[in-house]
Amino acid sequence: MAPAAVEFPGSSSSFKRVCVMDAGGCFGSALVHRLLQRGYIVHAAISSHVEMQSMAGDGKNLRVFHTDPLDYHSIVEALEGCYGLFYCFQPPSDHPSYDESMAEMEVRAAHNVLEACAQTDTIDKVVFTSSATAVIWRDPSDSTPSSQDVDERNWSNVNFCKKFKLWHGLSKTLAEKTAWALAMDRGVSMVTINAGLLLSPDLTITHPYLKGAAEMYEDGVFVTVDLKFLVDSHICVFEDVSAYGRYLCFNRVVNCNEDAVKLAKILLPPDVSSLPPSITVGESRMVPQRISNKKLNKLMVNFDSPVPTLSS
Repeated sequence: MAPAAVEFPGSSSSFKRVCVMDAGGCFGSALVHRLLQRGYIVHAAISSHVEMQSMAGDGKNLRVFHTDPLDYHSIVEALEGCYGLFYCFQPPSDHPSYDESMAEMEVRAAHNVLEACAQTDTIDKVVFTSSATAVIWRDPSDSTPSSQDVDERNWSNVNFCKKFKLWHGLSKTLAEKTAWALAMDRGVSMVTINAGLLLSPDLTITHPYLKGAAEMYEDGVFVTVDLKFLVDSHICVFEDVSAYGRYLCFNRVVNCNEDAVKLAKILLPPDVSSLPPSITVGESRMVPQRISNKKLNKLMVNFDSPVPTLSS
């Protein structure tokens, strides 16, 4: 079933009720606030009681749940009565770094979440946050011509990710494929957002997305996204009845020396010695962009980004 239009105060129907999981991170909490502004009732599913206390004062349309994506029953409780789910995997605090075992954890979480959605009668649509790293990693020996643009139709090569220890790409690829398999098997309507590197205040050089950054840059597929655009993209694909499949989400391609140096200074202030050897400060060089987000941009042309005026 396609999602109906969102109802706001003063309309003949009640608010739409959605769940955001995990709502405790930078992206999740921003999405919760934006949804509340747009008139939704939000179930904020978070993994920490500290986060739960910090969100407690966000208004009467917010309910906070302590949820573990590896605990099926806690997911079902958070989803109760919800029409939609926004799902983003947040690594547990006792396992914050990505390694080979993270892929297994993300796959289990994705399986639990989609199974819970299938068993929740009210859930009509899932927006699953994946990553551009589930799209961009390809083996150079593949038959795909190197000149061909990468878009949401591409999947990262699992064996290539394993070979070069690209654990973020491996985890996101396997988890998203698991989610799609369950969604199709259980008849769950799902859309995925394959996001570029989120430029958040807490971003550091240790972020697992950045493993292989030099190779992404040289291949013209190193993409970033700001928080507002990422949040708006999620809401757009949820509200738009024509949204389907996967959407690459970014609003900047890092493919020139100037942008690469700026990003390096953010990640490594004030030392830029860890830049790829091919990047020299002051040198003008542009790498051809080989990644496309046309599908998302087309969908967002008519997205109502400003907060709607609500009736009293």
